[in-house]
Amino acid sequence: MIEQNSTPAAPERPVRGASRCAIAALALAAVAWGARAVWHLRLSAAGEPASGPPDQGGGVHRPLNALEDSYHLVASVGSAVTAVCVLAFLFWLDQVRDNAKALSGTAPHYGYPWLWLGWIVPVVNLWIPRGIVVDVHRSVFPERRLPAVVNWWWGLWLAGLAGGVGIIYADDTDEVIARAYSGVLPLVTADLVIVAAAGAAALMVHTLTTAQQRRMDELTQAA
Repeated sequence: MIEQNSTPAAPERPVRGASRCAIAALALAAVAWGARAVWHLRLSAAGEPASGPPDQGGGVHRPLNALEDSYHLVASVGSAVTAVCVLAFLFWLDQVRDNAKALSGTAPHYGYPWLWLGWIVPVVNLWIPRGIVVDVHRSVFPERRLPAVVNWWWGLWLAGLAGGVGIIYADDTDEVIARAYSGVLPLVTADLVIVAAAGAAALMVHTLTTAQQRRMDELTQAA
């Protein structure tokens, strides 16, 4: 049930700084996934060595060649950048969510734990993260249409998941290398979809932040 507050509190969490951090992190994540796509193509073009895949089964791993070794580095850096991106995005989302509550005088539809759990709990992770973003917009601007970029972002994110991102992370790096040798197209397609999703997410962050900050500035001037 949504709680109603009789007198909305004044927002106290400026969002411009958090939005800049989130946008910068999303840009770095896009670069990281773009680099993964490039290395997947390089592995495919080089072809699998005569000695076979890195993981040869039975716990036996052959020595990596220079290209495979560099892919391990690209994948590790990409994972670290993605983790930073997740934290920056969720920090921004937490701030705009709190401000939306203060501006509207209405508690969010989804409780605070869902800000984190909504991304990882199976099935509900197909709609709760988008629902949190939609709630941020509609609680402050109920008369406005939802910005189209929100749906573009979520559609691209789901397409990336369906296209193999989850499978990639279920495999270890050597198994991904073997997949690049045997069939690179699904890997590259998933990479590029996630790059597009990161770009749409950055535009969404900018759009929602600008609208919310403008509303906060108007209230400050009126006060």
